[in-house]
Amino acid sequence: MRPPKPRITKPKLVWKLNRQKTAWVPYHRVRWTVNGKRKEKAIMLDWKGDARLLDELYWSCESGRHEGQKRKPKHTWRECIEAWRKDPKGQGRLARSTRASYRRAMDRINVKNGDKSMGQTTPKNLYQAHLAMSATPREADRMLQTVSLLWNYAKSKLFWPIGDNPASGIEHFGKQREFEPWPAWMVGKLDEAPETVRTAAKLILGTGQRPGAAIQMRRDAFEGEYMTVTDEKGGQKFEVYAPDFLRSYVASLPHRGDYLLARNIKQPLGYDAVEKAFRAWRKDLGVKAKPFVLHGLRKLAIIELAESGATDAQIQAVTGQSAEMVAFYRAKASRKALSRAAQKGRE
Repeated sequence: MRPPKPRITKPKLVWKLNRQKTAWVPYHRVRWTVNGKRKEKAIMLDWKGDARLLDELYWSCESGRHEGQKRKPKHTWRECIEAWRKDPKGQGRLARSTRASYRRAMDRINVKNGDKSMGQTTPKNLYQAHLAMSATPREADRMLQTVSLLWNYAKSKLFWPIGDNPASGIEHFGKQREFEPWPAWMVGKLDEAPETVRTAAKLILGTGQRPGAAIQMRRDAFEGEYMTVTDEKGGQKFEVYAPDFLRSYVASLPHRGDYLLARNIKQPLGYDAVEKAFRAWRKDLGVKAKPFVLHGLRKLAIIELAESGATDAQIQAVTGQSAEMVAFYRAKASRKALSRAAQKGRE
């Protein structure tokens, strides 16, 4: 038996029985004609049996404010990010650490603007967002780079008509400072550091590689006097002589899996987990340790190699650093050695 039909009436209000024929459901219905064809749009009003709520929903439809009348945005940031992440060509040329930094920036874009159309982003909006992040200039610049990357991808690979890249004319904050090489006192403190921090630091210092690549070294990368290192930016692998201190340290580590810093038997610890442990340890060392980051150990490796008499070519063979970067940190090593000789001459 059908339930009684509600007696509430309005000009565009239509009542329909649900599929089970157990209740009447109200709809706001609009009809119009286009080129002789009749069109109709009906929006269900979830009135929950409340006449006052039904009235509010009906008039929200009349004024065009109902959720069902809002057009779903096209060409959203979320759609673009998902497409880029699934496209092996888009990421294949990027180093693992670079992909990770883009991923973090994309996650932030998704949280704030994921469901917004890319075409709504203006240079003014982007400039103000970049300026608002001035306290973290590196993250601010990475955000701009990520927007530019996604915009160019959407236009050239997805063929979206979204206009000119709004990030193209915005000046970056730029490089803020060079990574400071660790001082001797901080390196000495590694003997008291948690094993995760100590192992990561010794791998970075001993290999001279970027932290991300050093942290994810496999145990079988060490064979005899040599080790296999990965150039994280180029993705190439090289055999490099392993210093005695690093070979001895690696040999002393307990076997927990395929990786020296193991999350489980088959997977390595992620960079973020190691970085978190490092920051906690650094905090315990006090304010004088605050300027130093894991990347500074790679710079210290260049200085130590230079002070030992290694040529620029030899330093590049170990660390994979550019000639310009080797020259920059060699100057620090040379000045230190020259100052010692000069001051010794006064004694």
